[in-house]
Amino acid sequence: MRSCELSIAALRRAYRNGSKTPRRVLTELLDACAAAPDGIWISLIDREQLEVRLAGLEASSPEELPLYGIPFAVKDNIDVAGLPTTAGCPDYSYRPERSARVVELLIEAGAVPLGKTNMDQFATGLVGVRSPYGAAPNRLAPGYVSGGSSSGSAAALAYDLCSFSLGTDTAGSGRVPAAFNELVGVKPSRGVLSCRGVVPACRSLDCVSIFARNLEDAGILLETTARFDPEDAYSRVLPERDPLPRHWKFGVPREEDLAFFGREEYREAFRRAVRRMQDAGGEKVEIDFTPFLTAARLLYEGPWVFERYAAVGEFIETHPDSVLPVIRSIITPERTPHPSEVFRAMYRLQECRAAADAQFAAVDLILTPTAGTIYRIDEVEADPIRLNSNLGYYTNYMNLLDCSALAVPADRAGDLPFGITLVGKAFDDYRLLEAARRFRSAERFPIAVCGAHLAGMPLHPELEALGARFLGCAKTAPCYRMYELEEGGARPALLRTGRGGVSCYVELYELEADSFAEFVAGIRPPLGLGTLELADGRRVPGFIGEAVIAEYAPDISEVADWRVRVKERKRKSHREASHDSALS
Repeated sequence: MRSCELSIAALRRAYRNGSKTPRRVLTELLDACAAAPDGIWISLIDREQLEVRLAGLEASSPEELPLYGIPFAVKDNIDVAGLPTTAGCPDYSYRPERSARVVELLIEAGAVPLGKTNMDQFATGLVGVRSPYGAAPNRLAPGYVSGGSSSGSAAALAYDLCSFSLGTDTAGSGRVPAAFNELVGVKPSRGVLSCRGVVPACRSLDCVSIFARNLEDAGILLETTARFDPEDAYSRVLPERDPLPRHWKFGVPREEDLAFFGREEYREAFRRAVRRMQDAGGEKVEIDFTPFLTAARLLYEGPWVFERYAAVGEFIETHPDSVLPVIRSIITPERTPHPSEVFRAMYRLQECRAAADAQFAAVDLILTPTAGTIYRIDEVEADPIRLNSNLGYYTNYMNLLDCSALAVPADRAGDLPFGITLVGKAFDDYRLLEAARRFRSAERFPIAVCGAHLAGMPLHPELEALGARFLGCAKTAPCYRMYELEEGGARPALLRTGRGGVSCYVELYELEADSFAEFVAGIRPPLGLGTLELADGRRVPGFIGEAVIAEYAPDISEVADWRVRVKERKRKSHREASHDSALS
């Protein structure tokens, strides 16, 4: 199933109009999950468990449940009743009787968990290779790390095996995998999503995170899961939305504070992202990033690493051979700090918070790369600690400083995925979504449509649903022939010809980047997207057909405007119906 068909909005439309059913979608996806590349899943629901979920859906409807039949994946340190929780360590496995609170909320809304995903063991890592279940694959950059520790959850979404997925984020695990898989990664304010039923890494810092296909899905999922949980001592209420001002400022680290670890194409990609944020209406302000970087070093160089020991240290001490050596070395270091060092670190962190607050006072949000580079798997395996630390340069400080964050894709850095992160104070979660929408809207793509997508034609609502903006009417250069496809309903197809062509009527629209991608992904062969030449010399993306069409489809080039053709067909149909009626 294609990416565009798995968005929440697309599935809900399909369920409502009857073109798809949860039984068909979930059964096909479960088959695809079973056949997926190694390193994504640790466990999947079985057919009996699927039938239980389907029975509940078939007793309800899309109108009653906001996430009716929406499939999702769950990182394997988050409990799902009926499936084992391993936290990436087989000998640690247990089978919970109750799902984590965030999973309960999603199921109550109609969503269906398909299985548990691979992860860096005990959520310790940003690389996605620290697992006895293998390295999670990177679909966009084969051979490169997928990002961790929520690696399998990001990969499940990137491989079109679900509509969204859950991860966790203590040091960047909900953002780095989003960047490396071109996903939206929601790192909510601490406590906004309940951590009840989550194997802790650093319990005072942990967050459940969300991987989504687009910002619209991210907003829906945040609204569904942001609920106070009296059973979680760290749970907090997300206040009412604080809108982003009309005139807003975004902070960017000073040039000397930026680090790209030798990957200059990432530096250039970030510069383009900054310009795009300015095009979206934001005013750029350089900030001192020092307090953020100082806090980041405290996470692993300070006493907080011993909070990981509080979570799973005793298990590691009694099962040393069950744990990967690199994980064992991090969670059970040889040296134990003097208790006074804990307080010194807390004092230092408080100083960092005060300094960071002073930087936030000058801006509405901060913009950084999500990661300063990406590494090949073999590079990480050869130098696991240092390279993993580099990937946390822009992420490790967040939960110590009580920040909210939203990772979104930016344009590519050469052939490699690249993403940015919008950083806010605690409870700025919805404000960050609004800023990201402005960022995405700053990039819009034109498209020329003909046939059934013209205004008033049957498929035009698809454009309206995607927020298309009408730019005007035009005609192609006189070098095209139009053919009529009958499969799937009558549709026209344009083919460029060397001679004997005509000018065909088209309409020009503009779509935001995410909507453009969703629209293009829905085009079925033998139609495709290519470059159309207009009569005035402009070249724009538009519908074209494969050359094979000319071998079987009737040539209707004499009708340059498809709407005229449709009217002729309707008149003909009406005349035939009247003739048949007269004969009878």
